[in-house]
Amino acid sequence: MALLIILITCFMIILATSQPCQTPDDFVAATSPGHIIIGGLFAIHEKMLSSEDYPRRPQIQKCVGFEISVFLQTLAMIHSIEMINNSTLLSGVKLGYEIYDTCTEVTVAMAATLRFLSKFNCSKETVEFKCDYSSYMPRVKAVIGSGYSEITMAVSRMLNLQLMPQVGYESTAEILSDKIRFPSFLRTVPSDFHQIKAMAHLIQKCGWNWIGIITTDDDYGRLALNTFIIQAEANNVCIAFKEVLPAFLSDNTIEVRINQILEKIILEAQVNVIVVFLRQFHVFDLFNKAIEMNINKMWIASDNWSTATKITTIPNVKNIGKVVGFTFRRGNISSFHSFLQNLHLLPSDSNKLLHEYAMHLSACTYVKDTDLSQCIFNHSQRTLVYKANTAIERNFFMRNDFLRDYAEPGLIHSIQLAVFALGYAIRDLCQARDCQKPNAFQPWEQIRSKCSKECSPGQMKKTTRSQHICCYECENCPENHYSNQTDMPHCLLCNNETHWAPVRSTMCFEKEVEYLNWNDSLAILLLILSLLGIIFVLVVGIIFTRNLNTPVVKSSGGLRICYVILLCHFLNFASTSFFIGEPQDFTCKTRQTLFGVSFTLCISCILTKSLKILLAFSFDPKLQKFLKFLYKPILIIFTCTGIQAVICTLWLIFAAPTVEVNVSLPRVIIRECEEGSILAFGTMLGYIAILAFICFIFAFKGRKLPENYNEAKFITFGMLIYFIAWITFIPIYATTFGKYVPAVEIIVILISNYGILCCTFFPKCYVIICKQDINTKSAFLKMIYSYSSHSVSSIAVSHASLDSMNGNVTMTNLSSSGKSATWQKSKDLQAQAFAHTRRENTTSVSKTLPRKRISSI
Repeated sequence: MALLIILITCFMIILATSQPCQTPDDFVAATSPGHIIIGGLFAIHEKMLSSEDYPRRPQIQKCVGFEISVFLQTLAMIHSIEMINNSTLLSGVKLGYEIYDTCTEVTVAMAATLRFLSKFNCSKETVEFKCDYSSYMPRVKAVIGSGYSEITMAVSRMLNLQLMPQVGYESTAEILSDKIRFPSFLRTVPSDFHQIKAMAHLIQKCGWNWIGIITTDDDYGRLALNTFIIQAEANNVCIAFKEVLPAFLSDNTIEVRINQILEKIILEAQVNVIVVFLRQFHVFDLFNKAIEMNINKMWIASDNWSTATKITTIPNVKNIGKVVGFTFRRGNISSFHSFLQNLHLLPSDSNKLLHEYAMHLSACTYVKDTDLSQCIFNHSQRTLVYKANTAIERNFFMRNDFLRDYAEPGLIHSIQLAVFALGYAIRDLCQARDCQKPNAFQPWEQIRSKCSKECSPGQMKKTTRSQHICCYECENCPENHYSNQTDMPHCLLCNNETHWAPVRSTMCFEKEVEYLNWNDSLAILLLILSLLGIIFVLVVGIIFTRNLNTPVVKSSGGLRICYVILLCHFLNFASTSFFIGEPQDFTCKTRQTLFGVSFTLCISCILTKSLKILLAFSFDPKLQKFLKFLYKPILIIFTCTGIQAVICTLWLIFAAPTVEVNVSLPRVIIRECEEGSILAFGTMLGYIAILAFICFIFAFKGRKLPENYNEAKFITFGMLIYFIAWITFIPIYATTFGKYVPAVEIIVILISNYGILCCTFFPKCYVIICKQDINTKSAFLKMIYSYSSHSVSSIAVSHASLDSMNGNVTMTNLSSSGKSATWQKSKDLQAQAFAHTRRENTTSVSKTLPRKRISSI
């Protein structure tokens, strides 16, 4: 009886191994119903079993070589679809799936594709021939897969007939980016162009220039090889040998070719770096054989196998040398790991993959986790009949942790992106349709549908929903950034020194160079004021020249000192023109120097005038003696001006003002004069302020002198205007920014210059023109007589008070004291004024009065 059971079991094994699929449903690896069906193509088995060298009948054989990593990829698709169904993304609409095993064969993948294209809800499973498939309703709405580029290209050419969307999660061949040949193909991974370019750059940076390359004999391998040769030449890298392996394991020559390639590697002893564009099963066989032959090299891995657990778990894999690889972008797959822990909750009635996995797992019950994958693979080389029993299920549940170690994060994340991209596309189509009906939309409509609307130029993508890069919001490019294409992941930065861009810009604009231009309205106004000031200076000079011998002009210090002051005012007004126009080295150095020296000369002259007036009308002997000692006009003017000239000279020698380009403003470039040294600039202005303050003190002392000819009072007002203007200038100048900084200084120069000019000369011009009756010598002396009489009265009162206090003090005592000198000077002034008055009235000159000339008046 036991023998009979064994014979029956063996017969069933042989039957299952040799029998092809009987019905189309036998061909489906996993399925789940839904309102919208998505197809899946995965190379779950390594090859299709065949007892002959080549096919003799058109039938699909059973597949062998169960791949754990690809099995996990199918689970990732199932898990992603369940996530969408359990969310609110497609409210009331359920996604279903049909997953097929391609067995790593183009022929099997084409058979599955035919079923995808068969007419929906048709019992005959037929694909109708039409001239226009716009209204054709196929079995599925979209396809995910296949993994290998060779298979993907074949499938895509068939799906193009109906423009059915195909989303690749691993196919990286550069040719698939050609939208003319593959209009309905999309993918969630970059093309090989970027990977190969990075490989060549890495090799060049590491200094490797003598390398080998191994590829597969298919479209993927040949395209990768050609692209790599181009990139290698561009990076001065030479290729010692190029070897090709058969693309599929069903090719019986693959083992021979591996041995030949390894022998070639041994012979090429100078080649220590080998670039490998192979599939995982190729690399697995290659490395196992290389370990046996003690080959130790540097291997550059493509994204096909760089993170494959199947490769990293090869016994003694470290003996092959070092592996440097490139991989896909990883994402958060923690939810998938949780899904694997609850794999027993997944309905298994329509999932043959789970059945097969459990069957192989039961055969490897006592194998360690590190050897479990190889055990399953070896066991799957022959097909067993699955028997559901409690022992198998218990063992299945206990080994779930094993799957987590074999999940490749990059590929799992890529599959999740593919499913969710279709989910969002379906959501957009279903917003205005009833997608519970199977004919709600045609597959080709999804190609024009996106999770998000495309971002126009001037915008960038900003991912906001979970981790899916296909779903994003459009955000305007900020200032000084731009984007010139649709759906750009980020905005490009303009060169802030020379260009700018407004918000949501599609290009950079060249910055405009700005300065206080001659055509600027403010500059024109300031120039008019400067010219008006120059006209006033010339008019005053003419008036003073025509009235040279009048008391008013003489009391101003004479024509010489007036001309010097007027010349200074002229230069001050003229210096403002150097602040306008495009800054040059000459104008930057001239403007401050010209203003500083000329204004200092002006203040020095006014200082001597203030000192002269105070000396003329001072009745204090001690003060008069001190003022006489100080009063040396030429020496004062040359000394004060010379000090300023030295300051400006040192400034020009050690830290001269220069032309500077200010690029800190967002939209303009400010061409301006940089003062070179703030300390020197401040010293120049501070020195002028000190002279002005001394002048103010002297003028303030003489503010009560004869009213009609009292310059001191007006000098005081002029200095006050100067102080107010420049005190206000400091904070305004420090806080003003841009092309109008020179205008601030021009305004202050004009205010202080006009203030001193008006206060110094306009009152005299008014007397000369409008008050000619008091611009005579007699009127002048009468004014002095009146002032001196008032002074004598004040002094007499003061002496009377002293007499009453001391009793025995006489006039003789007074004349011998300091006060007697003051009394005598006052008497002399009165005598001179009285004598001149009588001479004019009686045409005779009194010779009894003192006629001492006061030369300072």
